[in-house]
Amino acid sequence: MFGQSSLGSTSTNRMNDFEVVAPPEDSVSALEFSPATVQQNFLIAGSWDSSVRCWEVEQTGKTVPKSMKTMGGPVLDVCWSDDGTKVFIASEKQVKIWDLASDQQMQVAAHEAPVKTCHWIKSSNYTCLMTGSWDKTLKFWDTRSPNPMLAINLPERCYCADVDYPMAVVGTAGRGLIIYSLENSPTEFKRQESPLKYQHRTISIFRDKKKAPTGYALGSIEGRVGIQYVNPINPKDNFTFKCHRSSGSTGFQDIYAVNDIAFHPIHGTLVTVGSDGTFSFWDKDARTKLKSSETMDQSITKCSFNANGQIFAYAVGYDWSKGHEYFNPTKKPQIFLRSCYEDLKPRTT
Repeated sequence: MFGQSSLGSTSTNRMNDFEVVAPPEDSVSALEFSPATVQQNFLIAGSWDSSVRCWEVEQTGKTVPKSMKTMGGPVLDVCWSDDGTKVFIASEKQVKIWDLASDQQMQVAAHEAPVKTCHWIKSSNYTCLMTGSWDKTLKFWDTRSPNPMLAINLPERCYCADVDYPMAVVGTAGRGLIIYSLENSPTEFKRQESPLKYQHRTISIFRDKKKAPTGYALGSIEGRVGIQYVNPINPKDNFTFKCHRSSGSTGFQDIYAVNDIAFHPIHGTLVTVGSDGTFSFWDKDARTKLKSSETMDQSITKCSFNANGQIFAYAVGYDWSKGHEYFNPTKKPQIFLRSCYEDLKPRTT
């Protein structure tokens, strides 16, 4: 795709990657590449500065800012429509749809507390927007109607969610995990015991060899990831592993949050990014680490693969994981891109 940048322009570019121009003013809270239905690569980033930005990523690694919208408050999630013409933006207690061609936006979803997640669902007989909120509900919106098609009560606040049709999964406060079947209409399929003992931070669905969604990876604030199958053939198929930890000089270990997890769209391998300022590539089937990055200047808050799995994007910025005393206003958020297809190939046996 594109080679690595030879300049390494600033010392904060630890991996000598391509730096996205004109990044947000505050930490990146959502990062999503355009779907495969779009020929070019577009990258959307939502931020705590209340902005949503769109760039075109060229084959050379050059980024061209395309557009920006400002919301009424911090953006907690973004997602694309399946045809790549629209972007949904969760900010405060609502979700807006942004039509990229006309540059118009309008509200399409509302909750009684901030909306933490938004995902577009495309089924053979319906399309809708799924929103998860801190008001302890999961709602499904037709986007043409002011009222939801369906509202489901959750046991607790929605902290993380993912959708890969016909499966959805939601992680809540109190370590709740609920799987939904989306065929015909969304219905609860199963509640699972969390494999992790600490607060859920991120969740990502993975597929089997036939490209059908079959399980998920769940990351917690305690430097650990759980790999869970919906219907494990063997109970030993489910396992957890430690990550984003550093051994301090005193014999104690520093343990950081897993901030985001993404699966490679072709290889099925995965990446985790953390508050320790590193990303790691993993092969869950071989149960092995493929690569680890250098440690960045700040936490890595979000990451994304583009549709054909050639580009890996990751956002560096402060996530307040060490409190206000570690906040340094001179350190600005950055988004980096790297060519990743080879690094994420599964371990050959």
